[in-house]
Amino acid sequence: MKLLEYEAKDILERCGIPTAARALYEVGTAVAMPLPCVVKSQVPTGGRGKAGGIRVASTLEELQQAVDEIAALPIKGYMPSALLCEELIDTQNEYYLSLIINRSKSCIELVAHHNGGIEVESNSAADFLHVALTDKNTDKAGEALAELYNLPEKSFILQDIAERLYRCFTQNDATLLEINPLILTTNGELVAGDCKMELDNTAAFRHPEWDFEEKIVSANFVTLNQKGTVATIANGAGLAMATVDAVQAAGLTPANFLDIGGGATTKKVVASFRQIMKFKKVNAIVINIFGGIVQCDTVAKAIIEAKKQLPNIPALYIRLSGNRSKEAAELLSNHSLPLYSDLAECIKELRS
Repeated sequence: MKLLEYEAKDILERCGIPTAARALYEVGTAVAMPLPCVVKSQVPTGGRGKAGGIRVASTLEELQQAVDEIAALPIKGYMPSALLCEELIDTQNEYYLSLIINRSKSCIELVAHHNGGIEVESNSAADFLHVALTDKNTDKAGEALAELYNLPEKSFILQDIAERLYRCFTQNDATLLEINPLILTTNGELVAGDCKMELDNTAAFRHPEWDFEEKIVSANFVTLNQKGTVATIANGAGLAMATVDAVQAAGLTPANFLDIGGGATTKKVVASFRQIMKFKKVNAIVINIFGGIVQCDTVAKAIIEAKKQLPNIPALYIRLSGNRSKEAAELLSNHSLPLYSDLAECIKELRS
């Protein structure tokens, strides 16, 4: 589960890692932030800076322009629902620091480089520091960071950062914690300028407090073929299986099985679309819903919202019948989304 930057930084702060002063604004709401500031798109992907999703604003006019343009900017298929505005940090230097799961060595690994920022990937792989991190060697890891960053006077601070990051990583069941850049300010402070964090979905039972924008997809989502070209969404196990079978019988390759159940909500359905978007070969999604407990117009609203948030969503082949299907048909028609009478018609149109 990928966290947005503001979610990751909230966790960092609770673990005692310094971050910039900031405020979160939903897209479409008025922004009031001391200037100069940095406006950041909140989408679950990297490359925001190069894509134009991070802008510095020094005047009210620049702030409004940055807010308007970033709010309307898709980045790798994601549209932001919120923007993060942060104080502009006076920067002396930028470093790279992350914790990852090294599966080949069965350890938590600290990875660092003295040159951080948006060009970190251009650094030679041989120049990165790699330390198998435990709760017993955070002091040595901090000393290694001080040497790597050429900050001998910050050795004790970096030891403390290494210890806090290790605790943050393990207590939150993280699989990735990346600070890029770790900023050395002109005042000599070390601050997390940006943060990516991924958490282990399967550990959710240990964390009733988890309430992030990306919701955990139901266990009723099953990957069938990572290279599948057609994704499926249905409600009820029988109908979901029949939908997959129909795709297979048509000579197409289903990527997944998904039963959204009777308690489908907009957030749950949109989360399902996000999961489907991870299949790189999928070029069509078949949506087959028979409204009973779940209302067809709820699914229709979720489809419309998914189209807004995921502009690169594949072609949709939609069949909705049953509870509130007339209302659903009207909603889809207003957004120029076709609705098919039955699954056979969906498949026929898909193959044409």
